Amino acid sequence: MSGKVDLSVDFCGVKFINPFMLSSSPVSNSAEMVARAFEAGWGGVAYKTIVTDRIPIIHPSPRMHGYHYGDKRLVGLQNVEQTSDRGLKANLLDIMYLKKHYPKHVVMASIMGFSNQEWYDLAKAVTDAGADMIELNFSCPHMTVEGSGAKVGQVQELVQKFTETARKASNLPLVAKMTPNITDMNEPAMYAKMGGADGISAINTVRGISEIGLDDWVPRPNVYGKGAISGYSGPAVKPIGLRFIAEMALNEELGLPLSGIGGIETWIDALEYFLVGATTIQVTTGIIHYGYRIVEDMIEGLSDYMVSRGISRVEELVGKALPHLVETDEFDLESQGITNYDLDRCVGCGQCYIVCNDSAGQALEWDEENRRPRLIEDKCLSCMVCSFVCPVEGLITYKPMPKGWKRQETVTLGKELESQLKL
Repeated sequence: MSGKVDLSVDFCGVKFINPFMLSSSPVSNSAEMVARAFEAGWGGVAYKTIVTDRIPIIHPSPRMHGYHYGDKRLVGLQNVEQTSDRGLKANLLDIMYLKKHYPKHVVMASIMGFSNQEWYDLAKAVTDAGADMIELNFSCPHMTVEGSGAKVGQVQELVQKFTETARKASNLPLVAKMTPNITDMNEPAMYAKMGGADGISAINTVRGISEIGLDDWVPRPNVYGKGAISGYSGPAVKPIGLRFIAEMALNEELGLPLSGIGGIETWIDALEYFLVGATTIQVTTGIIHYGYRIVEDMIEGLSDYMVSRGISRVEELVGKALPHLVETDEFDLESQGITNYDLDRCVGCGQCYIVCNDSAGQALEWDEENRRPRLIEDKCLSCMVCSFVCPVEGLITYKPMPKGWKRQETVTLGKELESQLKL
């Protein structure tokens, strides 16, 4: 095939020029910002959550805290930011501006009501302003107004009720945004469907505490001596987001298109969300870290991958991993393996020896003279922890063993003690 691929997707009956969206967050706070993103190549936006003017939104200061780990910058982001603090009129005018100047780009208005009537009024208002879709924010983890955000998303009956209210006010596609701060996302998602939702987006940020000041004992961000359990995002939450999207994609009874969110920074991250069932993806923390320009790499990387695999349309990738996703009781336990070491590339650091003996199968001996590990094959658990700590990428790999191969039973000190006691 040629180098040209089709990145356009259909999500809830709406055509996207590509599946890459800004999520409802600080990166989608105004028409000026969204316009810059569209110019950079983003296909759509979940515009920052709009509320009515009845309850003023005042953000804490500071409102964010970057979580760093060692020399790795911004591996996570803690935030206590709420919905848009801009007036309703200003936000509606911005939606109108974006649709006038960028008619081919999708503007999904995110809304949050603090009463049933407000859900109706907001859904009608953004529809009249020309939005293409509506995202129902049932998931902000730290809204201070009772009966809003994740507090709604954790009560299935309210999810259904407010979805029904928005459906009465608008004929636009409705996308319910789910909170990850629950056990089973399929439950509220099903209630959203019963209320008239056309799609699901997930996940919002995970409630957590990213860091505590060791000098003042205040959880971050430190808002004048006080901290809070609040929303955590970034690369570390991607496994959680993938899990929830996959579980909903596997739910045939739900059967709604999905928009994936959580820890997306690269085209590989985005591809993984497509493979477990997402049709579009949304990004915030990755943009906060690198700027809108990351979409260029996402488009180029995904396009090159599709060409290399002979895939012409991105929609062909959606859900391709699901047939391989099973419960653990379906694993083939007759097939076993061990680690394999390319000792010609070994730098002799000994880290594999340490972790194997301290946290695995004690399957390594150490050749002090040559500073090399020596594997005891029938003790190896194939846990692969040695490969995770090895500083040389690809030096330690997995080696399948013949059918019927067995590991030896480890003789523990406990068994020796038992034998001694019998004597």
